[in-house]
Amino acid sequence: MNKRNNYLSWDEYFMNIAKLSAMRSKDPNTQVGACIVDKNNRILSIGYNGAPNNFNDDKFPWSREGLPLKTKYLYVCHAELNAILNFYGEKTRLNDAKLYVTLFPCNECAKAVIQSGIKEIIYEIDKYADTDGVIAAKRMFEECGVSYRKIKLEREIALQIKQQN
Repeated sequence: MNKRNNYLSWDEYFMNIAKLSAMRSKDPNTQVGACIVDKNNRILSIGYNGAPNNFNDDKFPWSREGLPLKTKYLYVCHAELNAILNFYGEKTRLNDAKLYVTLFPCNECAKAVIQSGIKEIIYEIDKYADTDGVIAAKRMFEECGVSYRKIKLEREIALQIKQQN
């Protein structure tokens, strides 16, 4: 018997893990997930966008418009930052790591990525490409030797819940 040929590539596997992580987000508009992987394809950490720990997300402002203090933007932790902060190992293990993220990082997350030692970003969507934040993120990545590439998933994992009888 030959081995199975139609298995997931590493990129498909890790991006789907990032997408699964995004499903934990309580943000009603944008769910983002991230997965950090070392050079040996071992998962180091995952994260999703959401309220900081111990911040009551029932009282959390999830609005996109209005006065700044009444919107989510001043409070939410992005998936990339959460993945970096969720990492409990020795910091040097992040050196040369890859970050799989469903949405291209903003400038603030780019700073954290660079400071952590991550060297490659694999992203799925870049819907804010024309914003100052993403333009600045790309400039910083290029200046600091962090490569980035867009992934087009050939296969997405359909999550199915089996009902037990």
